[in-house]
Amino acid sequence: MTELPATTLGVVAHGAGDLRVEHMPLVPAGTDEAVVEIAYGGICGSDLHYWQHGAAGESILRAPMLLGHEVVGRVLVPAADGTGPGAGTAVAVHPATPGPGNGTRYPLDRPNLSPGCTYLGSAARFPHTDGAFARYVNLPARMLRVLPEELPLRRAALVEPAAVAWHAVSRAGDVRGKRILVVGSGPIGALITAVLRTRGAGEIITTDRHEGPLAIARTLGADRSLPATEADAIAGVDADICFESSGSYRGLMSAVTGATRGGRVVMVGLLPSGEQPALISLAITRELELVGSFRFNDEIDEVIAALADGSLQADAVLTHEFAVEDTLAAFETARDASRSGKVLLRFGD
Repeated sequence: MTELPATTLGVVAHGAGDLRVEHMPLVPAGTDEAVVEIAYGGICGSDLHYWQHGAAGESILRAPMLLGHEVVGRVLVPAADGTGPGAGTAVAVHPATPGPGNGTRYPLDRPNLSPGCTYLGSAARFPHTDGAFARYVNLPARMLRVLPEELPLRRAALVEPAAVAWHAVSRAGDVRGKRILVVGSGPIGALITAVLRTRGAGEIITTDRHEGPLAIARTLGADRSLPATEADAIAGVDADICFESSGSYRGLMSAVTGATRGGRVVMVGLLPSGEQPALISLAITRELELVGSFRFNDEIDEVIAALADGSLQADAVLTHEFAVEDTLAAFETARDASRSGKVLLRFGD
């Protein structure tokens, strides 16, 4: 029987500007939970917001919360009820738990829209849903996805954000041969570019405020790139499909102006809550289709297969790796979009 420690090292947000790497108790796993030894965790924009602002949109920290939902590792102790993968299996994690919540209607084939859905490392509800930025975590066996032997764990750390990108591209419809504009070339925008190349897109044009992310996007398949400040050039792209992945109203404006008449704009970046400026009159007169994209569903399985067989090339997104003991330096690096893509925390030796 595996001997587990009494505590585990985790990354906990206590409030705005208060991020701590601390020992926390490792409680006994539930019968349907496996103990997973985390190898890598990717720092997401929501993790940065909890650290910097004590909130991610309308999800406000009301108590200390373990961060992290982009994690991979190996099963240390399988679930006692016999479900899920066995000990030693390399796994990625699907961090969502769909639920009916208050009973508000939603399409049953799109559980990402269920009103009671919870997500690892989210303060959307109270008590908060702890994340998985820890050396050892108890996770429901149903969240675990077995990784092929040929997929290295470090590369597999991209599975969750790549699934977000995969879902977004699916929301765009058929992209084969189309001219595409991707606004914002951070990790999600860069991964959208990689997925678009996999899906047979025609010309891919990317924008960003910084040259570093644009260089990554070109490595992943962008045909050309434009500085986000060149409004006239962006408006002249005349794209069949635009992806807004910057999470800013200016980015949404760029996507609307860069779209061709009758085109589609897929809104991926999460704008701040409340009213936002938008070029709605232009969207109306051009008959643009504005489509939302939120998280993902079973696309995670397709992403794992594509990363394993090499059809999805995304390694260029991974720019930095830090030991968990250096978490503060990792977060400082991740928030500097001019010099970082996806920043990983390493929890193992």
